[in-house]
Amino acid sequence: MTAPLVFLPGWCLGRGPLNATVEAKKGQIFDLPGYGETPLIRDFTAAADAIAARLTPGTTLAGWSLGAQLALAVAARHPAKVGQLVLVAGTASFIQRDGWPQAMPPAVLAEFTASVAADVEAVLPRFVGNFNRGDARARAVTVDLLKLADPRPASETLLTGLHWLRDVDLRELAPQVQAPTLLIHGAADPLMPLAAAEALATLIPGARLAVLDGCAHAPFLSRPDDFHAALCSFLHE
Repeated sequence: MTAPLVFLPGWCLGRGPLNATVEAKKGQIFDLPGYGETPLIRDFTAAADAIAARLTPGTTLAGWSLGAQLALAVAARHPAKVGQLVLVAGTASFIQRDGWPQAMPPAVLAEFTASVAADVEAVLPRFVGNFNRGDARARAVTVDLLKLADPRPASETLLTGLHWLRDVDLRELAPQVQAPTLLIHGAADPLMPLAAAEALATLIPGARLAVLDGCAHAPFLSRPDDFHAALCSFLHE
């Protein structure tokens, strides 16, 4: 019997950008806390535990961006629930910290958070465009992401996610992951630099890293065939 496949979306955009990818794999999407009908949970660890409580033991769990951080926490804290782990554009820490330079300066995130609090709809196109910088298909991928994005959740939900990105450091949890793990990462990702994925891969026992050249933060849209090939190869081992 094939293990269930569950994807966790990224911040703000919701499940829309992932729908085609997940449907192709006959998987399902769990909304992040505060999105859709899922209640908001302000504490990151409690949010990860709530996701774990919904999973069948042995689930293949995948996450994109912020969803990848939650997936990593679920796998580390609830090893029986995760049979395989896939981290798409993931990182252990979204902002720079001591010993973790491959990330966004905290002041930049603080400025962005203030802009989101003021007017997320004005900020969103620039945000999506920026995280596709360096992608060979940057313009097309940006248009697709904005077109596919779900209606925005409440401001409180968006700010909770940004506070997680500010506060969460998964470097100590990552070595506790027991599931076979694949990281899929764009070589040109400006939001979660490739160096962050390389560092994270060394922290997770036995983890493998698939790097997609000419690709930024949304590899499943930028290079869908190569993304699917990497994912299928891993899932069928």
